[in-house]
Amino acid sequence: MHNSTMRHGFIPPYILSRIIEHGSAPQRERALGTLSHIHHLLPNPGPPNRQPIASVLPERDLPSEPRRSIHDAGQQMLLPGMMARIEGQPPVGDAGVDEAYEALGKAHECFWQVFGRDSIDNHGFPLIGTVHYGVGYENAFWNGAQMVFGDGDGEIFNRFTRSLDVVAHELTHGVIESEAGLLYFDQSGALNESLSDVFGVLVKQFSLKQTADQADWLIGAELLTDKVSGSALRSMANPGSAYDDPLLGKDPQPAHMRDFIDTRDDNGGVHLNSGIPNRAFYLAARALGGYAWEKAGRIWYDTLCDQRLAKDADFVAFAGLTLDNAVIRFGVGSSEAQAVRQAWTDVGVLVL
Repeated sequence: MHNSTMRHGFIPPYILSRIIEHGSAPQRERALGTLSHIHHLLPNPGPPNRQPIASVLPERDLPSEPRRSIHDAGQQMLLPGMMARIEGQPPVGDAGVDEAYEALGKAHECFWQVFGRDSIDNHGFPLIGTVHYGVGYENAFWNGAQMVFGDGDGEIFNRFTRSLDVVAHELTHGVIESEAGLLYFDQSGALNESLSDVFGVLVKQFSLKQTADQADWLIGAELLTDKVSGSALRSMANPGSAYDDPLLGKDPQPAHMRDFIDTRDDNGGVHLNSGIPNRAFYLAARALGGYAWEKAGRIWYDTLCDQRLAKDADFVAFAGLTLDNAVIRFGVGSSEAQAVRQAWTDVGVLVL
């Protein structure tokens, strides 16, 4: 595994900065604590795929079975925290613990049933989650060994385990790290974020058995409290439309290359420009109809696992590989290949 995704959190730094600038004193304090913590997230000591203590993990007989262990940080910032629920145990009545357990199971099931992938590294990597991390911690992240979820502040953000696609997004960062190692800055970083959103929504749609036209294509719809004017953190169908709120500002994601944001903030705009490949995936999936994971999802997964995908791939390189993989899987001149080409053309990445 690569050390390329260590410094990211689910909530983009520009949102935390808005809260620091415009929020109440307690809101500012929590956002400042979260933001400063993200900047200090360092790669793990030792190998990045270090295995957890064997004694806490159940054996498993089949690759189709996940190995989950959910820990409670008790509002400290220590990992992994106290064991709260382990694979096979019934619900414990703690919403954060049980939501994380269920969501990791659904993500594992989708990757296994749809893509034949055995966990994060395709070799049964244990799914370790920590909940109740920090006090009012406004983020979730993957640190190279496990997933970590804050409870939110209750005013702007709900607890992060409420959103299945957020949990699956963080797990996907691990898959990307294991498979492609996409560097977490500029366009390759935006692809890293976009792929995490793509598989996050696919897990949600697979779990709900929704077709592409039934799905809402929102990321983190359960995160925003009713005090916030917005539907979600991001919209894959219409990047830039997810929220418009006095405190958080307006969703800044571009949906087309003509609006690409050139910035040094946010690791070169990884949470901003991811809207462009997000919309390309949405357009391809809608054009193809049915379940998004069956065609568009397969093409994107094939591309993620493609040995030709460089760590520093830009949008054009990634788009070209999705076209290749559409042809390999569905044939030259297939409706799938045409839909993929049209999608990337519609967002300005490819020119006909």
